[in-house]
Amino acid sequence: MTPPIPPQAPRDRITHREHDLERPDDYHWLRTDGKQGERVLAYLTAENDHLAEVMAPHAPLVDRITAELRSHIQERDEQPPIREGEWLYSTRTDEGQAHPVFVRRRADTPDAPPEVVLDLNELKAREGHQNVWVYLTRPSPDGRSWAYLLDTTGQEVFELRVLNTQTGELLEAPLPGVSGWTLAWSADGRQLFYVTEDETQRPSRLWRHRLGQPASEDTLLVQEDDPTFRLVVKKSANGETLLVGSSASLSTEWQVLETGDADAQPRLLLPREPQVETMLEDGGDHWLVLTNQGGAREFWVVRLPKTASGPLDWNTAQDVLPHDEQRYLTGMRLFAGHLLLSGREEGFSQLWVLPRTGGGYGEARRVTFPEASHTVQPGSNRVFDTAQARVLYSSLTQPLEHLDLDLNTLQTTLVKATPVPDYDPAQYVAEQRWMTAPDGEQVPVSLVRRRDTALPAPTLLYGYGSYGFPVDPSFSASRLPLLDRGWVWAIAHIRGGSERGRRWYDAGRLEHKMNTFTDFIAVGEGLIREGVTLPGRLAAMGRSAGGLLMGAVVNLRPDLFGAAFVGVPFVDVLSTMLDASIPLTTSEYDEWGNPQERRWYDVMAQYSPYDNLKAGVYPHLFISGGLNDPRVAYWEPAKYAARLRTLAQPGSGTIVLKTNMGAGHGGSSGRFDALRETAEEYAFLLSVLGDGA
Repeated sequence: MTPPIPPQAPRDRITHREHDLERPDDYHWLRTDGKQGERVLAYLTAENDHLAEVMAPHAPLVDRITAELRSHIQERDEQPPIREGEWLYSTRTDEGQAHPVFVRRRADTPDAPPEVVLDLNELKAREGHQNVWVYLTRPSPDGRSWAYLLDTTGQEVFELRVLNTQTGELLEAPLPGVSGWTLAWSADGRQLFYVTEDETQRPSRLWRHRLGQPASEDTLLVQEDDPTFRLVVKKSANGETLLVGSSASLSTEWQVLETGDADAQPRLLLPREPQVETMLEDGGDHWLVLTNQGGAREFWVVRLPKTASGPLDWNTAQDVLPHDEQRYLTGMRLFAGHLLLSGREEGFSQLWVLPRTGGGYGEARRVTFPEASHTVQPGSNRVFDTAQARVLYSSLTQPLEHLDLDLNTLQTTLVKATPVPDYDPAQYVAEQRWMTAPDGEQVPVSLVRRRDTALPAPTLLYGYGSYGFPVDPSFSASRLPLLDRGWVWAIAHIRGGSERGRRWYDAGRLEHKMNTFTDFIAVGEGLIREGVTLPGRLAAMGRSAGGLLMGAVVNLRPDLFGAAFVGVPFVDVLSTMLDASIPLTTSEYDEWGNPQERRWYDVMAQYSPYDNLKAGVYPHLFISGGLNDPRVAYWEPAKYAARLRTLAQPGSGTIVLKTNMGAGHGGSSGRFDALRETAEEYAFLLSVLGDGA
């Protein structure tokens, strides 16, 4: 099975004129030819054919694992409904169908048969799409209209559609080229607010659309011209205000407009300040702000009085919940009589409830849960005047539970436990250990395995470690085929995430980014040292920025891992961050630095996986990408694989590249296609490490 030999173009050289540097790149053509270029498609197809050839002997194993994964899915199931106005909205999956069905019932007849609002399976078949994604839906306040954002390519460029819920027909022509992360109605249900993006897919313009009028007559309300800021828009919990944020990684600005005024214009409320991050809510007679203003690294909550006009004055702020170095606050949800806060304490996600009494806020009480190691977050809450909130709870062994939290007593009531057929949680055990990083920092690692799995055992170590995103200890049925074959699944809670608070994130970005990689290596070494696994029996996995992690740690310690999954990987760091025309680049300078400045160029050059590849012995590598991926372009994994083919010396493992030719960053949209993609990765792992059966 001879891997494809990608054509080189030695004349392609990347010249960084601002630093008087020249860097040869034999595979720059994979980008410049474009994703429809003849050479590009030929190479990607050849790599996919090579993967098929490598996996052909293991096709029965892929089939078995796919069947196992499918056996853990309750194919016909319905999510707990969420009330909006006079209706209960939910999604349903039907047996044998790959995509969800959106349904609703009247709130006064919750046991009545549901109305189908949108069947994505039917839409996909009728319109002939390969994939369909709907990330955001919003019913009008009166329930007569239902708006949704549809993507059919995986490029995360959406089409706005509005249905007449009485007829199921479109109320007007679809509006293409819309951002997928913002959609809100006016109070009267006659206007929609949506956002469009610039040429780099940066959400930059907020529009007001009146139903029945052509899009050419839509009103531009906000235009964000700073390339490092992105628009974020949401309706306040009380429904009275549209909150318009301009957000960079470490700075936020807020404007507001009244949803009940058909001609309202935004007014500036909180101007942007460097290093000051804010979240905003409408408290009725005051504004509620969660912020790090004033040096509160782990964030605090304040209230500021409403004024007739002009920006807010921090000098008028009153404490709602003071700053505490041991408590990292990350979100808030306001109700008529309570404030629900989310955050982290003692290493895990937590919730706190504050009563609203006498025009103020009472003492914060933390909600307790039965397992110390858990994951909890607010669910979808669309009712403002209520004393209960929907929350989502899970652990490494407990499938997701939808709970109703009594905001007065803090007691929870189970609404629905996610059914997982052929799964007995008593057969599995989870634990947390601590590993010492090179600088002495203690890095937590979560482990889950079957109770009858004796240690040491083959282990798959997962990591991410960027943007402050934590990898929390939650349940995933997709792990079961490995656990049931005697594997340990481990999660390295490395710096760059926020598992141990905001300081954990700050210690893994910019000039501290190397901590992310050395933490992961320390966890891997610790798992071997403590007898969880053995040399050669440790595999690694990461996707996106986690794919950067994989590339970096394989460069630093190729001997530590028997295999690695390098998924949709951000591995060509310098080339990407030097090009401001690429989606996400300018908004991520606070994460990686701006390499136009020599200081940050040198920092990135130390770890950029593609630029640090060298001749050597590499482990087995499964590299993946999506042709339509707007976040990590197809050419990053393609260039990485191509260069590896020239540098991997005898004794290296099998290297494969899979490009999903019809999808983007998240892979296929259909749930069964996604299962087979997971099964193929597991079959590769089991075959190369000698456990395929």
